Amino acid sequence: QVQLIESGGGLVQAGGSLRLSCAASGRTFSSYHMGWFRQAPGKEREFVAAISRNGVTTVYALSVKGRFTTSRENAKNTVYLQMNSLKPEDTAVYYCASDTKVPAWLQTRVALATNYDYWGQGTQVTVSS
Repeated sequence: QVQLIESGGGLVQAGGSLRLSCAASGRTFSSYHMGWFRQAPGKEREFVAAISRNGVTTVYALSVKGRFTTSRENAKNTVYLQMNSLKPEDTAVYYCASDTKVPAWLQTRVALATNYDYWGQGTQVTVSS
């Protein structure tokens, strides 16, 4: 069992920055990969970024690559999503999620929401133009 709590969302002007945090509890944090997803009103949940168990490997959606950075501090059981150069189209509820079922890093796997078994409650990010 894993509990995930996101924080750091809010309202920001286009071009601004936000850092989301996701605090985990339950299972050993360094034993599972973490992902970030977002869902805008009327749209399906989409992949944003993922980070491997040891924090060495990351992958990003093309829409955020070069602007967003994910990192983790296993000693603090926390994963982060640094979002820079925000655009109005980044407006969404952002979720962190954990994949505790497969320890191997498979890039095609970590981009699919259905492969994650625990989810946070989400945090709203609103980017004004």
